[in-house]
Amino acid sequence: MSRAFPSSLPLSRHRIDRDHDTRSDPAALDRLWSSADTRVLVLNRGLALASTGSAPSGWDGFGDRPPSIRTELALLRPDEVAGDVSDETAVRLYLGVLLDAHDDPTGPPVFAISVPDARADALVAERPGASWVNLRLVATDLDDSAAGVFTEALAMMNWHAVSSHCPRCGATTTVESGGWVRRCTVEGVELFPRTDAAVIVGIVDAEERLLLGSNALWEKNRYSLLAGFVEPGESLEAAAIREVGEESGVVIADPQYVGSQPWPFPASLMVGFMARVAEDGASGERPDGDEIIDLRWFSREEIVDPDNGFLLPGPSSIARAIIERWYGGPLVPRTTPSAVALPADAAADDRPVEPGPGQG
Repeated sequence: MSRAFPSSLPLSRHRIDRDHDTRSDPAALDRLWSSADTRVLVLNRGLALASTGSAPSGWDGFGDRPPSIRTELALLRPDEVAGDVSDETAVRLYLGVLLDAHDDPTGPPVFAISVPDARADALVAERPGASWVNLRLVATDLDDSAAGVFTEALAMMNWHAVSSHCPRCGATTTVESGGWVRRCTVEGVELFPRTDAAVIVGIVDAEERLLLGSNALWEKNRYSLLAGFVEPGESLEAAAIREVGEESGVVIADPQYVGSQPWPFPASLMVGFMARVAEDGASGERPDGDEIIDLRWFSREEIVDPDNGFLLPGPSSIARAIIERWYGGPLVPRTTPSAVALPADAAADDRPVEPGPGQG
């Protein structure tokens, strides 16, 4: 795997020490919460409070990101949100300590909280220029620290939102370990966060074309890589082969891991692969008609042709990163046939080449 590839995955970036040891020390957590140096990321309905910027109007994350004001998250002092965690059911999630330029944990400690709608409105009204932003739409605007804390906080708060009761007996649960554990109040069992693994596969044929599909839940002009959830008792590679076969009828050989990215919408980890079509594997390719309603093979020239009329996954997705890996660089639409400029090594690129679920 190219070292450069992980850096192309916006939600895999981070500059934070999650500081596991402090989670289990309630007194230490209280001291951090009382510190003037500590900062708090505030969420509401899966959105984060930003001090400046916003998602481009009318953009849903597919295609290239329109120009907009650069987004910066609002990291507040604990005293500014102290009343929002006074309720015993509120979650005060400890995210860790930000890293400095030398990767030392000397930055401020960071917590996250989630607030109700009324409080969310008040927080914006109190801060000129503030807004609530969607991680999927602003990820590429954020620096490594902001991308890391937003992704971590969103994934954890999504878990808390569905974990107020024990899945074994139905009793209420309480929050422990800085928000990283919930405990059943009847059986005493500890409950830990869960992540759903999903594979996403870039598939190339003997002509170096890339296979893209259109999901039944999307508009017909949207295409992405094939993807699906890993089933119990299944390896990642087996899931890649099975999902591709089920959705397209194409048989792939020897899928190769290229990278992974958290996708907290609500709780996935997208595991990226590239693979070549097995001998005779492309014969009779067909969309399953359930999840995938159309399949197309694209050459590098076709993928950047503005006249093709389709949209690719947005820049926050691993799907976009895998497509650009196959292409050989950033996708820049051509203006005329003579303006096509393929990467110098594209034709010779023999690397084994996201997205239900979601765009990945």
